[in-house]
Amino acid sequence: MFPPDLGGPATYVPSLGRFLVERGHEVRVLAFCSDPAPAGYPFEVEAISRGPLSVRYLKAFWRVLRTAGWADVVYVQEHLALLHVLAARLRRRPVAIRIMVDGAWEISHRKGWCGGDTITEFQGKRYGWRPALARALQRRWWGMTRRIVCCSEFLRGILTESYGVPEDKTVTILNAYHGPRAADVEETRAEAREALGLEQEARYALTVCRLMVWKRVDQIVRAVAELPADVRLLVAGDGDMLEEWQRLAADLGATDRVTFLGNVPHERVPLLIRAADVFVLNSEYEGLSHTLLEVQALGTPMIASGVCGNPEVVEDGVNGLLVDPRDHHELAQAMSEVLDDPAEARRFVDAGLERVDRFDRAVTFGRVEQLLAGLTSLDQRASARSRASDGEVK
Repeated sequence: MFPPDLGGPATYVPSLGRFLVERGHEVRVLAFCSDPAPAGYPFEVEAISRGPLSVRYLKAFWRVLRTAGWADVVYVQEHLALLHVLAARLRRRPVAIRIMVDGAWEISHRKGWCGGDTITEFQGKRYGWRPALARALQRRWWGMTRRIVCCSEFLRGILTESYGVPEDKTVTILNAYHGPRAADVEETRAEAREALGLEQEARYALTVCRLMVWKRVDQIVRAVAELPADVRLLVAGDGDMLEEWQRLAADLGATDRVTFLGNVPHERVPLLIRAADVFVLNSEYEGLSHTLLEVQALGTPMIASGVCGNPEVVEDGVNGLLVDPRDHHELAQAMSEVLDDPAEARRFVDAGLERVDRFDRAVTFGRVEQLLAGLTSLDQRASARSRASDGEVK
């Protein structure tokens, strides 16, 4: 994924690309992207437009196959990665893959093959042949890679404990934050609201996410419907569940209090975060949320679901609150706590700002650079040994 599309990979990829270019490397990006010709980046971007999934993945295979010969190493960001990894291997290039999710669970959950089970419930549980096939294929493409980068300890545990991936093949490298800090957003909350056309007297909750079923925006809508009439919800993002969640807001009589903004240009997201009184991420699954890192750095109080990688960013009661993503009553109570207690909200913000450097771009991307450089060195040494062996035989 790549801007203007929203999502963690769309934040990570251009930021990492810029970092590597700054470090003197050449970078090319192949990306699923709604913009057919992304421009303004210090590296070449080739977009694969939206369309039927099978067509997109076949296009990705051929483009990786065509381009990988240019590269010293291929770094894959797609969790349904068989064709991407296969294409790179056919060009005899070392491959690393970054894991943001258990792809077998995601496709099984999306298709209804695992009965709505969460990613944690999915581990070690048997289903039909389709999830079994997805798991087998995933093991296959993981096996074809040299190293697997996990964006959270939660995900690394799934790979090593549920799938038996060797520990020395996996590494946890936390997501990096590369964006404005709180002091860089000049607008006050009132000025941000004026610029966005929002009501000054209302209290706003914000969520930014792809509108997929496991993001559980429906529970945020239900929570807002329980809160006083001056509480509003802004939903930035697009996806499969948009129409269903719009109908839910209408059924709850909250249409005038819930605004679906669609895909918002990323440069406008900091303004939305500044305008909000509280940010809510209520998903049943997160590897390690880029959006939480951005909200923390920009100084808006956070409420997140206490699942997966979220507790690696939000410590309950310290720099935010953690809730059960399936309990909208608990979420409503947490939102009320933050909205009604400015002193507590300020305490959460201050504690979050103290933790921003943990996700510093130079540190985390430096580890990625080191890992990728190591793979090219291994490949070069292996080639040298092979040439030496051939010489001895001759």
